Amino acid sequence: MSKNIAIVAGEPFSINSEIIAKSWKLIRKNERKNIFVIGNFKLIKSQLQKKRIKIPIKEINNIKNIDSSNSLKVLNINLNFKNPFKINKKDKSIYVLNCLDKAHKLAREKIIFGFVNAPIDKKIFNSKYLGVTEYLSKKNKLKGEEVMLLFNKKLSVVPITTHLNIREVSKKLKSSLIEKKIKTLNKFYIKKLNIKPNIAVLGLNPHNAEGRPNSEEQKIIIPVIKKLKKKINVKGPYPADSLFMREKKSAFHVIVGMYHDQVLAPFKALYDFDAINVTLGLSYIRISPDHGTGKDIVFKNKANPLSLINSLKFFKLIKE
Repeated sequence: MSKNIAIVAGEPFSINSEIIAKSWKLIRKNERKNIFVIGNFKLIKSQLQKKRIKIPIKEINNIKNIDSSNSLKVLNINLNFKNPFKINKKDKSIYVLNCLDKAHKLAREKIIFGFVNAPIDKKIFNSKYLGVTEYLSKKNKLKGEEVMLLFNKKLSVVPITTHLNIREVSKKLKSSLIEKKIKTLNKFYIKKLNIKPNIAVLGLNPHNAEGRPNSEEQKIIIPVIKKLKKKINVKGPYPADSLFMREKKSAFHVIVGMYHDQVLAPFKALYDFDAINVTLGLSYIRISPDHGTGKDIVFKNKANPLSLINSLKFFKLIKE
C-alpha cells in the first residue's frame, strides 16, 4: 500500500490554507515527501500570498510519480475561481465535493494510505448529509456502522448519533445501532492500534433516568451492554455528569455517548486542539482536525495547526 497521505483543502474561505502551511513548516523534512494537498493550486497560492506565508508550493497533476522535492505539492482540482477570496455557495460546494471525491477515489484504489480533510462548512451538503462522516459513509455503502472517533492518546470519545438535532436522538437510538458502533470501535483499536480497549458507555438521561423501567437506559442501552460484555471490555451505563472526572475517566480508553455534545463538549474542554476526528468503518483511514473553519480569524495569522499536525502524525500509529 502507498504511504502517500493527502490533505483535502476543504472550505476555501477559512483558516485551512494557513494551518496547512504552518503544519508543513513544522513537520520534519523527511515526512513532507509523502504528503500532498488536493485542492485548487491558484486558490491556495493566492491565499498564502495574501497571508504573507512564504513556503515553496508546486502544482502536480499525477501522484503516482510524486517527486520528493521540498515543496508543498498541490494536486490541482481545476476550477476557475474569478475571485479566490469571494466564492459563491454553488462553486464552493462543487469545489469541496470534487476534492473529497478525488481523495475517496485515490484511497479506495490504494494509491494513497489515507487522507486528512481540512475543516468544511457543512452547508455545502445542502441538508442532504449531516456532515463529512455521513457523506463518506454513503460513498462507502455503510449502513450505521461508521463511527466518529475523537482521539487523544489519554482518552477518546465516540457519539452514537452524530450531527443530529437533540429532539431526534431518542428516536434514532436502537440497541442494534449501539452494538454495531461499539463492535466497529473495538475492531479498529485491536486491528489498527494493537490495543484491546476498555470502553465506557454513558446513559442518555440525567442520572440514567434513576432506573425508571421505561427509560432508554433500561430498554435499549443496558441490554446491549450485557450482550457485548461477553466478548468486549465494555462497562456502563455511567451518568454523563460524573464520568469525565479525572479519577473515573482514567480507567478507560474510550467513552461512548449517545449524542454529539454529550461527549464532545467535555472532551474539547479537556483537550482543546490536542485531538483529531477519525472516521472508523471506512475502507481507508480518514481524519480531520477537531475544530471548525475559523472564518472569524481568516487572514489574522491566529490559527493553531496542532490538530492538523496530530492528524498527520496519527498515520504513524496505524498498523497496515
